[in-house]
Amino acid sequence: METVPLRHPYQTIPSSSQPLAHQKLSQHQQPEKSQKHFPSYLDAYDLSPRARAICEILARVFPAEVETALSVTGMNLEPEVVQEVIKFSYGCPEATMIFFKWVGLKQKHSPLTWNLIVDLLGKNQMFERMWEAIRSMTQEGVVSITTFVSAFRSYCEVGRFNEAIKAFDAMEKYGIQPDVVALNSLLSAICREHFQTEIAAEFFEKIKTKIPPDADSFAILLEGWEKEGNVAKAKTMFAEMVIRVGWSPENMSAYVSFLNTLIQDSQADEALKFLHVMKGKNCLPGLKFFSNALDVLNNQNDSAHALSLWEIMTTNGLIPNLVMYNSIITLLCKKDEITNAYQLLDEMPFNGVFPNSLTYNIIFECLIKNKKVKETGNFFLEMIKNEQPPTPSNCASAISMFFELDDPEMGFEIWFYMMKDGVSPLEDSANALLIGLASMGRLTELRRYVEQFFLKGIKIYESTMGKLKIAFLKEGRKGVNVYTDLDWKWRSS
Repeated sequence: METVPLRHPYQTIPSSSQPLAHQKLSQHQQPEKSQKHFPSYLDAYDLSPRARAICEILARVFPAEVETALSVTGMNLEPEVVQEVIKFSYGCPEATMIFFKWVGLKQKHSPLTWNLIVDLLGKNQMFERMWEAIRSMTQEGVVSITTFVSAFRSYCEVGRFNEAIKAFDAMEKYGIQPDVVALNSLLSAICREHFQTEIAAEFFEKIKTKIPPDADSFAILLEGWEKEGNVAKAKTMFAEMVIRVGWSPENMSAYVSFLNTLIQDSQADEALKFLHVMKGKNCLPGLKFFSNALDVLNNQNDSAHALSLWEIMTTNGLIPNLVMYNSIITLLCKKDEITNAYQLLDEMPFNGVFPNSLTYNIIFECLIKNKKVKETGNFFLEMIKNEQPPTPSNCASAISMFFELDDPEMGFEIWFYMMKDGVSPLEDSANALLIGLASMGRLTELRRYVEQFFLKGIKIYESTMGKLKIAFLKEGRKGVNVYTDLDWKWRSS
């Protein structure tokens, strides 16, 4: 087999600006902007052997030698194989164009193959050559809306929105009547880019008298305003949508975008009003919307609106899942609304949802934080009964609280539970126990537990030893001697 010069795989080969039919390849011409990374044949595990062989030629052989290398293979390639090759050769556009022309001398290209070439040229910002390809497609009678959708996206990806709009305006010159599908494709391409919804909206205002928008048109723009957080524009767009296309469950994506915009802007009151209207129109959103909305309200610490949203959801047959229950219980506990949290905990089994350890620990932590001694003790016993163990950190906090508020027996109850059930790590709880005993002056027990912890290898913190020192020194010489002995053992451990 004849050898051909190799180049580094995916070395960027510059573009030519000459018409597709009369290309003179030059290694000194460059695309308008730097090459970006594209998927290659190296990333494709299911590529056919023949397509892989061609892709390797295009990636490794210098453009001037590509045609020779292709001819040496002697392959006849079906359109499907040609398409495979192009899909995974965006990173070497010059070589791929030579391949495209080489195949075209042997067989007629399919519309999909042409569209792939237009997309490849556009993604590589070879826009003059992209238009040459579109003109060739027109002559071949294979140009379509798909061709222009690709052009819209390529222009918008590099911020050339005016040229994307000009491409839309030029469709009729190429025999394609622009319709709402083309309109929506252009709006989508513009809105996909960061903070460009205003450009799409301005074009929408100019074109809507010529091409009547549909629900998807409004959904695209409302999603854009949602991403940008523009409530005023979203309200105007939503009002126009309702007037133009009416209400329908099929338009749910637009409704959800609008509601999300309101909630994210802390306008939950407005969102709730619209939800009631939507309920009357049989257009209430599904569980996913309510779940996301609860997350936003949780971040906003807005328990009042979260409960109102919860009521709308549950009274309309939507059953929240465990994640949603935990989310709203977390919010209620952050706001110290423990009664409401209890009510939700109690209703969970009736909805076929069973609380887990996280559910219980959220409430347990809230009770500890609010120093509700009796309720915390009872709730701890309920947790153990239901086999929902408290976290080590909650155990430590609870032990500290019980000793602080004169209920050491419950503190010991938690400690004994941890030892019996092998809860770990123990250090925080062990130190909390020692500090509690020291604060109550129960020095005999304190000494015994310190000795036990030494034997068991449970770490006693330096800060804890400082508090023990204060407690023992209050007992005079005897206490000093005891502490000195414990301190020596601590330093030696």
